Amino acid sequence: MNSINYINDALKDLDEQVQKILLDWSIPLNEKDNLMLPILQQKKVLTQTLEDLTYLKENPPSPNQPCGISKYRDDN
Repeated sequence: MNSINYINDALKDLDEQVQKILLDWSIPLNEKDNLMLPILQQKKVLTQTLEDLTYLKENPPSPNQPCGISKYRDDN
């Protein structure tokens, strides 16, 4: 699935962005938090999407049946 590859690449890019922010000593801590929050939110959504797609790839739904993702998900 190409979408899984794209999501993995996006997650790597987000990790790199977070590392750049963390390693930049010129940015105050509270500003780092403000810069990283939207990145980490994006990462959370992409991670959940990746888990969902991986589940569907490994457990494809039968025709005319719901996918069953809601049973698989552990929404905390």
